[in-house]
Amino acid sequence: MPDTTRRADSLPGNRYGNRPTMKDVAARAGVGLKTVSRVVNGEPGVTPDTERRVQEAIEALGFRRNDSARVLRKGRTASIGLVLEDLADPFYGPLSRAVEEVARAHGALLINGSSAEDPEREQELALALCARRVDGLVVIPAGDDHRYLEPEIRAGVATVFVDRPAGRIDADVVLSDNYGGARDGVAHLIAHGHRRIGFIGDMPRIHTAAERLRGYRAAMEDAGIPVEDAWMSLGATNPERVRRAAEEMLSGPAPVTAIFTGNNRVTVTVIRVLAEQSRHVALVGFDDIELADLLQPGVTVVAQDAAALGRTAAERLFRQLDSGRVAPERIELPTRLITRGSGELPPAD
Repeated sequence: MPDTTRRADSLPGNRYGNRPTMKDVAARAGVGLKTVSRVVNGEPGVTPDTERRVQEAIEALGFRRNDSARVLRKGRTASIGLVLEDLADPFYGPLSRAVEEVARAHGALLINGSSAEDPEREQELALALCARRVDGLVVIPAGDDHRYLEPEIRAGVATVFVDRPAGRIDADVVLSDNYGGARDGVAHLIAHGHRRIGFIGDMPRIHTAAERLRGYRAAMEDAGIPVEDAWMSLGATNPERVRRAAEEMLSGPAPVTAIFTGNNRVTVTVIRVLAEQSRHVALVGFDDIELADLLQPGVTVVAQDAAALGRTAAERLFRQLDSGRVAPERIELPTRLITRGSGELPPAD
């Protein structure tokens, strides 16, 4: 076979990372640097022939205007950062898209990354975004201490937390009604005759998991139903742990007749476990899941509006940027119970 390798310095054009500058354009077009600047920024004072020569040089060299330098001179970078928990989680897709659409409407670029539910990684990512001079941050927190952001906020970085509140600082936060949604979901199971209802949720240190557990307990207390410890399981949402918890609740002489799941990842695993059962077990999940309406029975869920969370947080962020420092607000969005069949099954015994 022929040798197709070539030395990097023999390739045409500039090396990677060595982008053409306005000086390069000026040299190729045979004009001054100020003339190139006027053409690039659409300013008057350039003859048509000179503008044509500059544009031809720009096209030949592949020159692009350095927006970073231009906006920094104005004190804004026209970019915002988004710190997510997990880019692979379907819940964050519409949330991220909504933030991006609001940013785009304000002429800003969105830069996002994932903390992987690691507080240290969250801090590292948030501060890295600040070091790149983003105008603001939308943060889904993994940690419970956000004092590391205080210097950035004082320096003018607008900051809004979403899905979970900030820890140990006062800051804007946009939440779903996790407590009320869970309470409604469990009350729905009780209304269909269930008294032995299990709860499987995320790590108890996570705000949303704790609030949904609180809602579960409140619904059971409202109905005068004592809760047994064996009916509750909080921890990592990996399939192995969730499967083990569900199977334990469904075994023994007095198994649960219904399960309330604390998020979409838990729901998916529990659906697989219930498919292996010889009896019907009712199910209500917090968060909607894809194809939930196509299963038999369809999965009843407490749905959050992830897009509304992202949109509200981003709009609040740009309000801060446009109006200056404003008093922090806590904004709570309602959830919605969607009945599809699994939450309406009666107790099997």
